[in-house]
Amino acid sequence: MTDTEPPRSTAARVAAPQGGELPLVRPGGELSRPRATPAHSRLVHDALPVAVVLLAVLLLWYGMAWMLNAPGAIERVLDPEGPWTWRDLFSVTMGMERPVMPAPHQVAVDFYSSLTEWPVDSPRNLLFHVYVTGQSTLLGFVMGTALGLVLSVLIVHSRTLDRALLPWIVASQTVPVLAIAPIVLVILGSLGFSGTAPKAVIAMYLCFFPVTVAMVQGLRSPQKIETEMMHTYAASRWQALWLLRLPAALPFLFPALRVGIAAGLVGAMVAELPTGAVSGLGAKLLTGSYYGQTVQIWSALVMSALLGLALTAAVAAVEKLALRHRGGV
Repeated sequence: MTDTEPPRSTAARVAAPQGGELPLVRPGGELSRPRATPAHSRLVHDALPVAVVLLAVLLLWYGMAWMLNAPGAIERVLDPEGPWTWRDLFSVTMGMERPVMPAPHQVAVDFYSSLTEWPVDSPRNLLFHVYVTGQSTLLGFVMGTALGLVLSVLIVHSRTLDRALLPWIVASQTVPVLAIAPIVLVILGSLGFSGTAPKAVIAMYLCFFPVTVAMVQGLRSPQKIETEMMHTYAASRWQALWLLRLPAALPFLFPALRVGIAAGLVGAMVAELPTGAVSGLGAKLLTGSYYGQTVQIWSALVMSALLGLALTAAVAAVEKLALRHRGGV
């Protein structure tokens, strides 16, 4: 310390927390922590990147709609040789009845009118199709999760089943679901199963794989010292599974469940295509393609994306509740 440097108190020499700012020293040696960031500032900081990306997507969407719809607008509405400006072309391409690619506002209007102008039990209301597809998705998700848990437990506790089952489980996902769906639907239909059950089986086919792989890794995650401690207490295999392996596997399970329920939604929608179903989001897409209703197709796509987000958010909420007591979140 030099002669000109004022003496520092003990509080002034306290080191700042790692990654934080140095505390301010008031006269008299009192510490003054930096003010916490206001909640609205954090909200703006978190929402700004999302808003920028959303704006970029909307601009790109409008640009693609203009470019793809322009040839048809010139051919069917505007005179190819007549006088018109780019404003005329833009106005026509943004309001075509059956565009090649609808503009965002067209999808928004169709989406809103579907939800508000028709009763919920009407096939013209998207919520009706959400209910039908959601049933198959949730049933397939439950079946796939149960199957994945059973297979993972068998694989972890048996070397023979590990070598016999795991390669086939991985190989099963190399077959496209579009090739599997008609076969499964025909077989189950011949056995008398129809309606939700065949679609749930297709959803289960896509759900069980991520659950199985993640749970095998999670059940094997306990360290050797932990497994040896269970042997010391003379715990049986099932006691070790319940008290050690399953709790250790929870952080591996829930990310797989989020992937599984999203994959199950895709499977349920794909299963609606070869059956000629008249209800469900997949059937809505198929109907729109038959009649060239591209706006209807995009509305169903937006609704399916929202349904997928809602389902994964529900799984994430369950994850927070399940891992809260473990300090997982």
